[in-house]
Amino acid sequence: MGTTAEKNTTLIDGYVGMLVNLSTTNKLDLISKLTASVKTDLTNKKSSFKKAYGAFESKKSAEEIIEEIRNSRVSTRQIEAF
Repeated sequence: MGTTAEKNTTLIDGYVGMLVNLSTTNKLDLISKLTASVKTDLTNKKSSFKKAYGAFESKKSAEEIIEEIRNSRVSTRQIEAF
């Protein structure tokens, strides 16, 4: 069984074989659409990465949030005798 790179090359070669008979105008249109698709994919990846940061919003100050976290801690530690 071939590697993923070999399979991708075979797939691409198959597409190129189908595109040989297209007119120059159609080929240029296809290139334009593929380029736009790649740019959209790159933009989506960048924006989804950026969305991971700064998503938490609160009207409370940092000190209030820290105090709330500390006050909500519960210790259930039990020391067993030997």
